[in-house]
Amino acid sequence: MRFSFRNSYDRFVANLNVHELSGSLGDLGTLLPLMISLAVSGQINLTSTLWFGGIWNIVSGLIYQVPICVQPMKALGAVALSSNMSIQQTMAAGLGVGGIIFFLGATKTIHMIGIITPKSVIKGIQLGTGVTLMIKAHDLVKTLQWTITGANWADNFTWVLLAYIFVIGCYNRRVPSALILFLIGLTFALVRMFTNPNGPINTPRPGGHYPDTIIVPSPDDFKTGFLNAGLGQIPLTALNSVIALSVLIDDLFPEKHATTTSIAMSVGLMNLIGCWFGSMPFCHGSGGLAGQYRFGARSEVSIIILGLCKLLLGIVFGGSLVGLLKLFPNSLLSVMLFVSGLELATAARSVNDKVEDDRIKYENFLVMLITMGSLVAFSNDGIGFLTGMVGSVLLAIQRLGPKDWYEQFKEGVRSLRLQKQNTDDHILVTSSNDLSEETSSNYS
Repeated sequence: MRFSFRNSYDRFVANLNVHELSGSLGDLGTLLPLMISLAVSGQINLTSTLWFGGIWNIVSGLIYQVPICVQPMKALGAVALSSNMSIQQTMAAGLGVGGIIFFLGATKTIHMIGIITPKSVIKGIQLGTGVTLMIKAHDLVKTLQWTITGANWADNFTWVLLAYIFVIGCYNRRVPSALILFLIGLTFALVRMFTNPNGPINTPRPGGHYPDTIIVPSPDDFKTGFLNAGLGQIPLTALNSVIALSVLIDDLFPEKHATTTSIAMSVGLMNLIGCWFGSMPFCHGSGGLAGQYRFGARSEVSIIILGLCKLLLGIVFGGSLVGLLKLFPNSLLSVMLFVSGLELATAARSVNDKVEDDRIKYENFLVMLITMGSLVAFSNDGIGFLTGMVGSVLLAIQRLGPKDWYEQFKEGVRSLRLQKQNTDDHILVTSSNDLSEETSSNYS
């Protein structure tokens, strides 16, 4: 579809409502914990992160016209924190992953991976990532207490329970629950900041902030950063942030298909540009889209609003916001993260849509559980993907017999070569959807 500022403006005005505002905050449970931790430890530049995060939100919304999120590379960020990597090493990891994902997208290799990946494996990745997000939610609150004191009045298990009851109680209603939780948490953070017995601490400083940090990693930085943090991120980004996201967009917004090629190139460009300025390595993701959809987002308006807020905060306050962000209650963040995981996990319910054979249904469900279980057990999407693929092949050989399976495999390879020769994205998309379902039936 041809881009038009007038059309984009009309869509923005038509879809602007409180639910879109609430949906824009649905992925904060994923964004804030990693962004705060990396910024406090000096492993990213918060000003650059807010600037580029805002720009990528706005650009992604205008291009895809769905609430496609811009979120941290979770595996990369976690390794950077646990390994105490420098900002140069962290940026080197982001540049390495961005370059590889861009290459896979530009050469349509990642698209071919999407075609040959059984639907049951993709759904297993979604289910496993959703469960992982729920586990991460627990990690945020495992040190909290039930006893309420003057020191923990804003961050305790009572608030976890109340927030959970509120969100689940409104789960099937169009109540802007994420917006309400965010405003409550922001109020708590401001109160804690300005009621400190020793006076306000780490207050934001308004001014003209802009990305003024240029990061040039050395060869050693690339070696350490990419090998330690980048390699583990590549399968996660390729599978969850590109392939599974494309499938989820088809599920939620069937009239707004996004090709795996365009998503991969988008992820690559975000990091090949932003990481030179110290911006946190970003990706898209099925979990973020699920969370924003759950909290009310139904169009690009939600992420454009979020992008404008990030950009404004980056310009006015920049890195001085770290002190306030540190005071946002984990009790509320954890519930938002849990619900985002819950919504992503429920997307796996369509694993057997359009499948009639009971044996194939059983195999699809089994492969999905194998993928989910190995992903959660090893906290690695790549291991989950490989385990699911091997399981799907072994089960298909048992069902079809080695000879018939090999013949179908050869036919699939021939069709992939034909797909590779065709540069028309619309044809590729149609064939990708058909082959994804066919692969689920024949090879799984």
